[in-house]
Amino acid sequence: MSFQRACALSEIGEGEAVPVVVGDVELVLARHDGQVYALTDLCSHQDYPLSDGGEVEMVDGVPTIECTWHGSCFDLRTGAPTNLPANKPVTTHPVRVEGDDVLVDTSAADTD
Repeated sequence: MSFQRACALSEIGEGEAVPVVVGDVELVLARHDGQVYALTDLCSHQDYPLSDGGEVEMVDGVPTIECTWHGSCFDLRTGAPTNLPANKPVTTHPVRVEGDDVLVDTSAADTD
C-alpha cells in the first residue's frame, strides 16, 4: 500500500465532508463518530461532487454521505448506494490516521 498525506485530521470536523486531492485523485474525506472515510468525490448517479454540501449522518445504523443534487446516499464504509437514484457504488480508499495526519491510499481502490 502507498499511503499519502491528504490533510490534517483537525481540518475535518465531526459530521463534515471535505474535498481533497491526493496525487491526481479527487476525494471526499468524511468524518463520522471519530472515523475518517475516503471516497472518490463523484456521485455515481450523475457525476456530481459529494463534497458539495454532502451531509454526513447515520441512517438506519449506516454511516452515509448524501449527494445534494438528487439525494442519493452512500455507505461511507463500502461506497454502496443506500437509496436511489444511484445504483452503482462510489470508489472507497483505505485511510490511516497518524497523529494529526490523514493518510489515504489511492492505489488500492475498493468498489465493493
